[in-house]
This record gives sequence, C-alpha cells and structure tokens, in this order.
Amino acid sequence: MNEAKKPPTLRDHFHEFSRATSESVGSVWAFLLALGVVVVWGLTGPLFGFSDTWQLVINTGTTIVTFIMVFLIQSTQNRDAKAVHLKLDELIRAVSAARNNLLDLEKLPEEELEALAAQFASLQKRASNEAQERRETPAKSKLAP
Repeated sequence: MNEAKKPPTLRDHFHEFSRATSESVGSVWAFLLALGVVVVWGLTGPLFGFSDTWQLVINTGTTIVTFIMVFLIQSTQNRDAKAVHLKLDELIRAVSAARNNLLDLEKLPEEELEALAAQFASLQKRASNEAQERRETPAKSKLAP
C-alpha cells in the first residue's frame, strides 16, 4: 500500500514560511538588527534636520513590518495552539480516568469554560488543603509524647 504523496499546497508553503519567519524574527540577531536600524535612524536625525520626512521613514517602515508580522506570527501561533490542543486531546482520550468531555474545550461557550474553571479551582483548593494537612500532621505527631 504505497500512497502517493500530495504536493504541498499554498497553505502548506505559507505555514512553513510563517514558522520560519516567526523563528527568525524571534532571534537575538533580528532584535539587534532592529535596534541597529533605530540607532542609525536616530543618528541621521541631525543630518536630515529631524524633518517630517525623516520621521515618516521610521513610522512607515515600522508600520509595514508590524502589519505583516501580525499575520505571520498569528498564523504560527494558531497552528501551534491547534497542535497542542490535539496532543492534549490525545492524552485525555488515552487516559482511562480522564473525562472525555474535556476534549475540544476551546470550542465551548464562555459560560461552560467558566464553570469548568470553577470546578478545577475547587479541586485545586481541596488538593492544596489536603497537602497542607499532610504537612502539618507529621509535625504534630513528633511533638506528641
């Protein structure tokens, strides 16, 4: 059974490009490059008399870069979040004691998410109280004759 591999789609290319771009712009070198551009721009201020055009150059450049980066980084984060959700869903499905109704929580209405959050906060508080009691119990027994 030898399945033919489908050629990559435009969406596949975009995901790969956005992932690579996101990794690149998150590097120390990208930060240093951006810092260098701002420093050079600032140092050229006196040369251009701090003119409106001089200010417009940095404003336009940063606006364009920011506009494009928002879409690329959001695409990467959406894909990463989806992968994490699928991994968590698989763990929930695979663990017999887990509640399968917790699958696809991200699709629930806000009210249901808040109710689940309250349930988990209650469970966490109960577990914290039990752990505190366990820590205090041995200390009391050592003091008793």
